[in-house]
Amino acid sequence: MILRWFLSKTVREATAVHKHYRRLLAAQRDILAPAAVGAVQLKLDELQAALGGDKGKLRIKAEELQFAGEKWLKPYRSAAWRENVEVLLVALAVAMAIRTFFLQPFKIPTGSMQPTLFGVTSTPDFTKINGWSEDKARVQAEVREQIKAREAIQFPTGLDRVKEWFAGNSYLHIVAQNDGMIETIGPMSKFLIFNIKQTLTIGGVAHTLWFPPDFGEQTVIRRAGLDPAHIYKKGEDVIKMKVSAGDHLFVDRMAFNFRKPERGEIVVFETKGIQHPQMPQDQFYIKRLVVLPGEKVQIGDDRHLRINGEKLDAGTPHFERVYGFNPNKPPRESEFSGHVNGTVAATYGLYPNLAPNFPDAETVYLNDTNSYMVMGDNTCNSFDSRAWGGFPTKNVIGRSFFVYWPITDRFGWGNR
Repeated sequence: MILRWFLSKTVREATAVHKHYRRLLAAQRDILAPAAVGAVQLKLDELQAALGGDKGKLRIKAEELQFAGEKWLKPYRSAAWRENVEVLLVALAVAMAIRTFFLQPFKIPTGSMQPTLFGVTSTPDFTKINGWSEDKARVQAEVREQIKAREAIQFPTGLDRVKEWFAGNSYLHIVAQNDGMIETIGPMSKFLIFNIKQTLTIGGVAHTLWFPPDFGEQTVIRRAGLDPAHIYKKGEDVIKMKVSAGDHLFVDRMAFNFRKPERGEIVVFETKGIQHPQMPQDQFYIKRLVVLPGEKVQIGDDRHLRINGEKLDAGTPHFERVYGFNPNKPPRESEFSGHVNGTVAATYGLYPNLAPNFPDAETVYLNDTNSYMVMGDNTCNSFDSRAWGGFPTKNVIGRSFFVYWPITDRFGWGNR
């Protein structure tokens, strides 16, 4: 019978008809008259008996069952709507099951894992200006650099614009329509998960950004360097920028049900329970797992980790690119530069409180027996275990599995 079902379309269709009317009869049996129940049940039994026989007779019995069903069974109101809703609910249930137990989509907002995985980036990006530096000349030079980058932007057209879209790049351009300062910057208007528009009022005139991209953890105000005290002239650029989407990836939630995470894997974890005044308690972070429970760790001035006294290097699995840097070059943001401690951060004028748990090469940090420690590949700009220590092992959600957007050289399984 099973073989006939696979080989014969007629058998498959008759089986589906039988299943459909059997389900309807079961749902309505308590509200139908005995005569109606008997009539439909008779045709169900006849079709069941015909399933192993001649195909012509099978078609006739299927049609008789359909006729009996239409005559005796009570029709559902808005049957088409009911069927569509059922299909939608089943699809949602399947999608939620996949998301919960197998693959969960994840969007990277920040650049802590660059250049392995990219967060949202932009040109210009005035958030990169070293605002904590006491070197005013350096700060002014960084401002000029961002202004120069803004002026150099060329907006692509035609096929080039389509290629840029697949690469995750969006372009924003607002020109002042009147003289005046920025009076208001409205909130982002959203529909579900989509950004629809944002409005700026300049000199009494509303300027609208349609379908603005995701700016990560920053805002268009900070990234574009909008100055509320500046008086814009009619025709002057207010916003001119290129925004590159952060990597969108699938998180493998299955693997760690059968084994423990390994050192060097890129993991996604909950921030709940991490004790630090700047740590939100309701987010998911993605970092590289570097320290296992109960281990002792140091960060040398050579920018290499030492686990229980053993130095990690480019020969350590998963750290080939992290430690493949030129030791004669200073650490640079969004470049593989190993791992920076407090001494190295001070030497190169990086964020002064980058690694409070590792102020120098001699400091040994003992990880808790029920905790993991993680660090970002972007060692010059990553809020990680150097600042807040370990986090509970139960917080791990899964591992980086597949980058599905944008379509760049990071697309695929390679960045794990």
